[in-house]
Amino acid sequence: MRGPRVNPIVIAAGGTGGHFFPAEALATALFARGQRVVLMTDARSTAASSTVFAGCEIHVLAGAGIAGRSFARAASGAVAIARGVLAARRIMAASPPAAVVGFGGYPSVAPMLAARSLWHRPVLILHDQNAVLGKANRFLAKFSDRIALSFPATGGLPAGAKTTLTGNPVRPAIIALAKAPYAAPDPKIKLLVLGGSLGATVFATLLPAALARLPEALRARIELTMQCPAPVLEAARAGLAAAGITATLAPFFHNIPELLVNAHLVVARAGGSTVAELAVIGRPAILIPLRINDDQRANAEALVQAGGALRVEQSEGDAALAAAIETLLNNPERLRSMAAAAGTFAITDAAERLAELTLVAIAQAGPTEAAL
Repeated sequence: MRGPRVNPIVIAAGGTGGHFFPAEALATALFARGQRVVLMTDARSTAASSTVFAGCEIHVLAGAGIAGRSFARAASGAVAIARGVLAARRIMAASPPAAVVGFGGYPSVAPMLAARSLWHRPVLILHDQNAVLGKANRFLAKFSDRIALSFPATGGLPAGAKTTLTGNPVRPAIIALAKAPYAAPDPKIKLLVLGGSLGATVFATLLPAALARLPEALRARIELTMQCPAPVLEAARAGLAAAGITATLAPFFHNIPELLVNAHLVVARAGGSTVAELAVIGRPAILIPLRINDDQRANAEALVQAGGALRVEQSEGDAALAAAIETLLNNPERLRSMAAAAGTFAITDAAERLAELTLVAIAQAGPTEAAL
């Protein structure tokens, strides 16, 4: 019987929440195929608390973003990345990987560049979870053998890139609820608001103001569950109470899959993982992209075009958000059709597709050591 591959597959991923979930999903799929996985990550990641990577070889590398920083901070970030490249190269030289799968952003830069410089270069696969490649991924795409896409039409790809549509891997707990039946609100309305790691603060004022604009009879039906950072939580609670909204607020919820499947309408940012999870479960949404993030705007537009969401720009303010919420909550049939449309946009086997792409690329690259 064939044992685990001696040459490991390195997963390069960092960050928190939605940035890290796809890496965990791929690792789960690779473990199921008997593969040895090594994680290279950054200091911000949730790897230390990850049950998926527990017992796995983990290396925390130096690194920092460069784009949008002052000259001094950009220079410091470049030095940190250089240190990370040297550290990653030493690790991979001692235990040559069969492939490096990068999940984008600066945590992937050092491992991908280090792998590129090895004498026996592993297969380099870049996964992007957004509808437009970010700056780090546009740079890394030039060095990658394969690029795995989450959206059928992805912008920012280099000419001649070898791409495969895999979808964005999501958590097994989300997959378990794929295309769960949707029941329109009657009479209570379960409204779920998710802000993401960077976007929840503004929601603390935007949502209470928007909900206060709704007719009193509609407000009385709403049961709100909202992600809200601790520093602004009490202010948000006061605003919602003044609007007569029954609300449960917390900086973080551990039962997001359950909350999503029970939601009648979701208001959220448009990160790649958020859009993928909405599609897999099949829930109607109002998406408010980060103003500084073209990736999120493209992600939101993809789900809007599929019929599963409305997009509201943050700059349009609480009046536009209130109008969108009222329009949908007063039209149960439209909510049902949006839920169904979101489900058609889903790729539920994304982790398996990405694992298969990785193993096929390794096999095509030539024989590697294996334990028998």
